[in-house]
Amino acid sequence: MDRNRKILDTAAELFYEKGFHGTSVDELGSRAGLSGPAIYRHFSGKDEILATLFDEAMDELIGATEPLLDDADLDLQRMIRHHALFAARHRHLVNVSQREDRSLVDPWRKAINRRRKQYVQGWEAAVARAIPAASPAEVSVATQSCLGMIFSIAYWPTKVTRTAGLADHMVRMASEGLDAFRKS
Repeated sequence: MDRNRKILDTAAELFYEKGFHGTSVDELGSRAGLSGPAIYRHFSGKDEILATLFDEAMDELIGATEPLLDDADLDLQRMIRHHALFAARHRHLVNVSQREDRSLVDPWRKAINRRRKQYVQGWEAAVARAIPAASPAEVSVATQSCLGMIFSIAYWPTKVTRTAGLADHMVRMASEGLDAFRKS
């Protein structure tokens, strides 16, 4: 594993355990097998590390909102499944991103906020494609409902996140919830 990856993975763990402000650079370096000052050879500081973690997550999540299938319902199910698997695999990072986004400073805050907006727009486009009769307000509510359900995994007990077929359950629950908008 390269040093940057080790630092990022260690930071995600520490930020989850102690919070961004509760984690020192020295502790991060020590846990990553480096001296604290050695961190600065790889990143300008904790702010850049946090922003990099968020950026990597956004890369994957935004990429998964690109339409791949002609069938809008199947494509939305694919997105839900991808996001459920991502949230289960990276639940500590999802938790950190929900709790610590207030710790981001500019210029990273602005960049991440732009990317989050892009991400939500990708979801809204997929939901609108799958539920063409929904109003823009209903599309927003349906999108936020799906995202809220999926990313709540970050707070579930670890044992529950290891449930066999978790993504299938999430897809079914989200799809059934979206059916409420189709019937209204």
